[in-house]
Amino acid sequence: MAGERSLADKLNHLFAVHTARSGQEYSNEQVAAAIADTGVTISQSYIWQLRKGKKDNPTFKHLQALAGFFGVPVSYFFDDEVTDRVDEQLKSLQQEQTRLTELAAGSDAQLMAMRAGELSPDRRRLVMELLDVVYRQEQAERGEG
Repeated sequence: MAGERSLADKLNHLFAVHTARSGQEYSNEQVAAAIADTGVTISQSYIWQLRKGKKDNPTFKHLQALAGFFGVPVSYFFDDEVTDRVDEQLKSLQQEQTRLTELAAGSDAQLMAMRAGELSPDRRRLVMELLDVVYRQEQAERGEG
């Protein structure tokens, strides 16, 4: 995604790729409530204004909270190289999630994925890191890595 994108573009992209368990996009209200749970006050109307480009100079604290909710580094909003790299990772993750969903239908893996979907973004990253370690170990034992 070469080219400079606005804060609104970047924020809307995160909303589009990070969906709730239902598969639907998070609402501004849901995001504001989740951020409020971290101790940062932000209103759904302010998030709407950011997404519409009506406001484009949020506080660093608000950007940190939004980045935390979506599981991206805060530099995602400032550095287009970081934005592009994270977006590529998100695209790969979505493709992998689609593949895993197809493979895991009706299995223990589906149950694990469903439970992980109920975790906070930080805890999901922790589970993913652990899963990566176990996956690499199993590949090595099979002689595939």
